[in-house]
Amino acid sequence: MSEEETGGNCPRPTPLSFLKNIAATGSLFCDYESKVDLAAWSSISSRVDMEGVNGKRVGHLFENISSFVRQCIFSILNVGPVPSHIAFIMDGNRRYSKKQNLLDGDGHRDGFSALINMLKYCYELGVKYITVYAFSIDNFKRRPEEVASLMTLMQEKIDELTKEESIINRLGIRIYFQGNLKLLSDRVKSAAEKAMVKTSGNSRAVLSICVAYTSTDEIAHAVQESCEEMWDDIRKQEANNAEGNFIGLEENGKDENEHRIGVTDVDRHMYMSVCPDPDIIIRTSGATRLSNFLLWQSAHCLLYSPTALWPEIGLRHLIWVILDFQRNYSYLKEKKKQS
Repeated sequence: MSEEETGGNCPRPTPLSFLKNIAATGSLFCDYESKVDLAAWSSISSRVDMEGVNGKRVGHLFENISSFVRQCIFSILNVGPVPSHIAFIMDGNRRYSKKQNLLDGDGHRDGFSALINMLKYCYELGVKYITVYAFSIDNFKRRPEEVASLMTLMQEKIDELTKEESIINRLGIRIYFQGNLKLLSDRVKSAAEKAMVKTSGNSRAVLSICVAYTSTDEIAHAVQESCEEMWDDIRKQEANNAEGNFIGLEENGKDENEHRIGVTDVDRHMYMSVCPDPDIIIRTSGATRLSNFLLWQSAHCLLYSPTALWPEIGLRHLIWVILDFQRNYSYLKEKKKQS
């Protein structure tokens, strides 16, 4: 076979090397003169003049090509184990805004577009649960005008997510807002509650949005709820006691441990009890800390910290972490069994 037929110096790709090349470079080809940047594909169609018929056709063409390529890639990835739950710490929106010399808030708007793309990729791959860390309780310590701006943007995007033609409804994704929602402004809290009601009939995938959230607050809330539940049970027992005193546990046929709060009790009252523990946590911007996110649930999950800022995250980052997950799957599975 001639050099032209084999692509010059480019070796014949195997499915695994093909995926690794995409994950490492964002390129479909090893010939650098003809490579296609997958990260740019998602934005090409939006830059085309959509007012003209030709512009629409080109936009649809790129969209169809992108969809076909993803289907091919995901069909290869699905040969191996696929995570059921991926969580994202969406870090770097403000730094991205400064880096691109954007106006305040524009970095978060681009971050929302990145979230929509990642939702689509995860759904197409077959990931059932997606969780995002959108707003920490600690973020309330920022400048009041910045917090107010973020609350307004959050309300706008929540309303956008629940529109009839939105990707959430097209893909059948149910939304949960997790956290101490009492800390949110009335308008944002109301929008969040409406979104949960509107999407309650969707069942193909679950998106958990953590707002006014920290893991320590979640754990404290779960312990408090567990204690209150236990006290309610004890009071009911005492009310049924003719003498009004607590009869010995053994006389009631109760084991002493039945009145102790265990891990399963706390776990049941967690905000995130609607989802299994995450298989992967991805934090953008290169930081390797969890920042008080899913501390209770992340004991046996894979952590991935790409240097890309959140609005820069793309398909290649997802491919890379899935390959890493598949490589470590047996080890992670064994660790879960031992716990």
